[in-house]
Amino acid sequence: MTLPPLNTNTIWDIIHEKLDDATVNQLVWHYLGYQYNDSTQTWDNENVPDDWREDYPDPPDFIENRRPTVKLTRSIPKPNKQLLKEKLGFKGYKIGEFGPRQTRRATMANWLLSYMQDNGLLL
Repeated sequence: MTLPPLNTNTIWDIIHEKLDDATVNQLVWHYLGYQYNDSTQTWDNENVPDDWREDYPDPPDFIENRRPTVKLTRSIPKPNKQLLKEKLGFKGYKIGEFGPRQTRRATMANWLLSYMQDNGLLL
């Protein structure tokens, strides 16, 4: 699968649910360091941070499971916690228009935005 580029348009596509859940998961997996080996049909986690590799030897489904999403939230550096609001002007979801799935997608979008910020990809 070809992943969309990591840019602010992709972040908005995550928030506005224009990308499917599988693609959003794969984006986060990719930037966490998980790589799928087609020949062995297994996940290579050699480039995944130790704390993630210990808890999740295979990439977790962030949309379906709360625990890995909580870990993702905690891994965002404090100065980057509000990037969705500060850099993109995202005001959050309106009451009644969101559930756990949207909240988890917003967390994933913020984590990717934090990755962009820390790696000089955010203008």
